[in-house]
Amino acid sequence: MLRFILRRLGVMALTMLVLSFVVFFLVNLEPNLKKLAISQLTMRSSAAEIESWLQEYGYRQNFFVRYGQWVGLVRKQPNIDSETGAAVPRFSYCDEPAEPRYSGILQGDFGCSTKFREPVAEKLVPALGATGILMFWVMAVMVPVSLLIGVLAGMREGSRTDRTLSVASITTTATPEYISGVIFTVIFASWLGWLNGSAASATNSGVTFSNFTLPVITMAIYGIGYIARMTRASMVEVMTQQYIRTARLKGLSFNAVVLKHALRNALIAPFTVIMLQFPWLLTGVVIVEVMFRYQGFGFTLVEAAANNDIDLLLACSLVSVLVVLATQLVSDVGYVLLNPRIRVR
Repeated sequence: MLRFILRRLGVMALTMLVLSFVVFFLVNLEPNLKKLAISQLTMRSSAAEIESWLQEYGYRQNFFVRYGQWVGLVRKQPNIDSETGAAVPRFSYCDEPAEPRYSGILQGDFGCSTKFREPVAEKLVPALGATGILMFWVMAVMVPVSLLIGVLAGMREGSRTDRTLSVASITTTATPEYISGVIFTVIFASWLGWLNGSAASATNSGVTFSNFTLPVITMAIYGIGYIARMTRASMVEVMTQQYIRTARLKGLSFNAVVLKHALRNALIAPFTVIMLQFPWLLTGVVIVEVMFRYQGFGFTLVEAAANNDIDLLLACSLVSVLVVLATQLVSDVGYVLLNPRIRVR
């Protein structure tokens, strides 16, 4: 198992390196750089002024040098003031030092946000914290409810309960977050008036019931149907196994057979699906957080992309890749531990 984990960690590191290079290349394309310069200057800036700004702030350095500086393998050089010739910080509002240094991802420096005019870490960490709280409560609602629905539906295949719960699961899965979000907003906020101001900022006003309920329900209702269907399919398969028939022939009650013999094996497949919900949640929060103005990771990612905030966008991309790879590793390890028939080499 240890050898398997170490090998997977090596693959994860290589994957992150390759993907980080691809993302760095895409966000540093010429149109993006020009939009960044215009956002820092004015819409009426001339081509010469744009080029001068890009040159002054280091965006005209060799691409591989810039990538090495971002990673932390190449020493960063300070900017040189065109008038005085003195070394100056690249971005003064981020308190960057004005001397050569190794300062990149490997050193814990994610750069400077040109949109929010602060270090990327100071913007990204609170946003991740807000999204972490949101994701925790989504999972706390989604996982127990979906497992219960799936088990109840799969216990007696073809029954009225199975058909009713299956139709409900398919309906919720077929409804995207942006549709269910609008529906819940109309029902709870407009018609019932329960959630006035539900779109308030979580990072500014604090997480409260009123600004938190709709995002949680919107994301949970979509995932419940998918996990419930997978759990039902696994439960149906387990209930047809020979050892279940043997337990019934020995006189065990139906409930005892389900709880003692079928349930554990039926939950092996849903465990993998549940772990893979974390990458989905990262994409789901982008829609939900923008819709409800919940200032978490998804909201920050959209703001960074809309304003060509290169350093912040790169940091968000790196976090997304890390979450996807980490959850896949946990899913694989958990699957091996839950299923004794699986062996790793």
